[in-house]
Amino acid sequence: MAGAAVWGRDLGIAFALSYLTNTALKYGLDLPRPFWSDPSVASEAAKATAGGPGLPSGHAQMSATLYLGMAAQIGRPWFWSVAAALVALISLSRLALHVHYPSDTVVGLLLGVCFAALGARGHFPDHALGRWLPPALVLLAAALMPAGSPREVGAGLGLLAGFWAVRPTFTPPRDVAGRLIVAVVGLMLVFAVYFGLGALPESIKDLPLGRAVRYALLVATAAWVVPTLLRRWMPAQVAATAPAAQPVH
Repeated sequence: MAGAAVWGRDLGIAFALSYLTNTALKYGLDLPRPFWSDPSVASEAAKATAGGPGLPSGHAQMSATLYLGMAAQIGRPWFWSVAAALVALISLSRLALHVHYPSDTVVGLLLGVCFAALGARGHFPDHALGRWLPPALVLLAAALMPAGSPREVGAGLGLLAGFWAVRPTFTPPRDVAGRLIVAVVGLMLVFAVYFGLGALPESIKDLPLGRAVRYALLVATAAWVVPTLLRRWMPAQVAATAPAAQPVH
């Protein structure tokens, strides 16, 4: 496999690993946020965006993983500029809202850069046992986790299992109309699955395995169901054939 679809899988796996690492460090270190000692420094709206302990900043880390990872894959100077500006603004906003200390943001950015590099340069097995064994082990880990585990853990495990299992073979549309159709219809299908699974009983959704399966299905919908239904605009890749060897004169 080659091309943008495969890049998306690699970056998706790196994103999931970054998310899980952020969650493990947050709850493992259990370091405070600025408003824990002085609730008046942050507004209620700002506090609503700040779940869990402080270090590292999830917004800084995940935005760096995603946008810098995309920039590294695309390799265009203008995209690097846009990505760096977005990451900087998101990181600074966490400080301006007083929901993170500077150290939280710096550590998050450093981790995000590392996982962005992994998404851009890493290669994850996508054939046979190397494709199916890791997702199976991830879902098994989710099944063995206690019910009171942080909700982020189940979501992260689901994203990891989903991105690792998918094997994108479609070609993204090149024309503007095709991109708009894929974006609109694709988002509608993903949201339909998201809200459909959201109607499940809370007793199922709150289990780590329930959340993991939910997010794995969302990834499968975006990377497999949508391209299958929209094959007209997202045709399957044509395998490249090696040129015939030329005789040496």
